[in-house]
Amino acid sequence: MLVFWEQRLAFLATPKTGSTAIESALQPLAALAIERPPLLKHTTVHRYHRFIGPYLEAASGHRFTVVALMREPRDWLGSWFRFRQREDVPDQDKSTRKMSFEDFARAYCSDPRPGFADVGSQERFLRPRQGEGIDRLFRYEDIDTFVHFLEDRLNCAITLPRLNVSPKADLHLSSEIEAKLADVQAEDHRLYHSIAD
Repeated sequence: MLVFWEQRLAFLATPKTGSTAIESALQPLAALAIERPPLLKHTTVHRYHRFIGPYLEAASGHRFTVVALMREPRDWLGSWFRFRQREDVPDQDKSTRKMSFEDFARAYCSDPRPGFADVGSQERFLRPRQGEGIDRLFRYEDIDTFVHFLEDRLNCAITLPRLNVSPKADLHLSSEIEAKLADVQAEDHRLYHSIAD
């Protein structure tokens, strides 16, 4: 999470949407950068508006614009699978090294989910439980629009580095699991397709 004090802007780091690269490029410009632990780095919309937003607004006397990125849901899940394929996954119970994406997606669709597939959902991360939500939501696949928005707000040129890139993997799914996954991710798809171009 990054907070830009003068610009009254807060960037929430949706997991698996390039937040490490964004934070690396913009951290020197931010008044506040929370990069670890992951629970704080990836502060949800609900937690921001419950805890952090009110403090920032009380201290500054102004409301902050809250922005975030969202990735196409199936691609987002594929990114989690590939990320957990790495050899250096600290918790081996979360590793996906010896499985196919089909197995991972099947596990993600199960209830309860096993630890290696329990990665939440973008819709839950971005959904307010009550009251305020995200002011501007951008598609990860159209990150250039997000970068232009930041350049305008921060009044500087921005070049994002390529960081934390996951290994390549086969992301083929059978039609059965593809349909199941679309059903499980229905709310994510609804939110993703609601993002204005």
